Amino acid sequence: MSYEVVVQALWLILPAYIANASALLLGGGTPVDFGKKWRDGRRILGDGKTWQGLLLGTFLGMTAGFGFSALAKYAASIDFPIHIDDFTGFPMMIPILFSLCFGALLGDIIESFFKRRVGKDRGEDWIPFDQIDFILGVLLFSFLVSSLLHLTGLLSFNWFIENFTIYHVGVLLILTPFLHLFANYVHRRALIKKTAGTNYIKH
Repeated sequence: MSYEVVVQALWLILPAYIANASALLLGGGTPVDFGKKWRDGRRILGDGKTWQGLLLGTFLGMTAGFGFSALAKYAASIDFPIHIDDFTGFPMMIPILFSLCFGALLGDIIESFFKRRVGKDRGEDWIPFDQIDFILGVLLFSFLVSSLLHLTGLLSFNWFIENFTIYHVGVLLILTPFLHLFANYVHRRALIKKTAGTNYIKH
C-alpha cells in the first residue's frame, strides 16, 4: 500500500470530516430526539445531537465537497501525479456528497442511541465506537446510495466500489480514531481556555 492510497482515502472522506466538525461547532437548538426519553427512562439521543447541527453540518460538508470536485478537475488538467476523485462531477456529485456528509452524521446519531442504551452519558468516552461511528455511517450510507444510483441507471458504475478499495477502508479505520482523539483534545482545550477566560473577566 502506497502513500497514494492514504491521500486518496483522506480526500474521499474530507467532506464527511467537515460535516462532522461543523455539526459539533455549529450545533444547538432543538435536539433531534425533541427531548424525548426511551423506554429505559434515558434520553433517546441527548442534547448533543440537534437539527441545526445535522442540517448545517450536511450543508457545509457538501458545499466543501463542491469545491473539492472543482479542485480535482483542475488537478487532472495539470496531470497531478495522484488521482483524486471529483465525486462524479455535476449533477451526480450532489447525491454522492449527500451520502458522505449525511451518512457521517447519521452514523454519529445511531452511535449516540446505543451509547445512551448502555448507560453512557453525553461527553463520556465509549472507545472505540466514539472514534469510528461516523466512518461506519459514511461507508454504509454511501455504499447504499451509490448502489441505488447504479441500479437505477443514473450512474453507469458504482461510485463507492470504484473508489473505496479494502486498502482505502483500512486506512480510514486506522487513521480516523487518532484524528478524532486529537480533534477532541483540541476542542476540549479550547473550551477550557474559553471557560477560564470568562471566569477571569467575571472576576
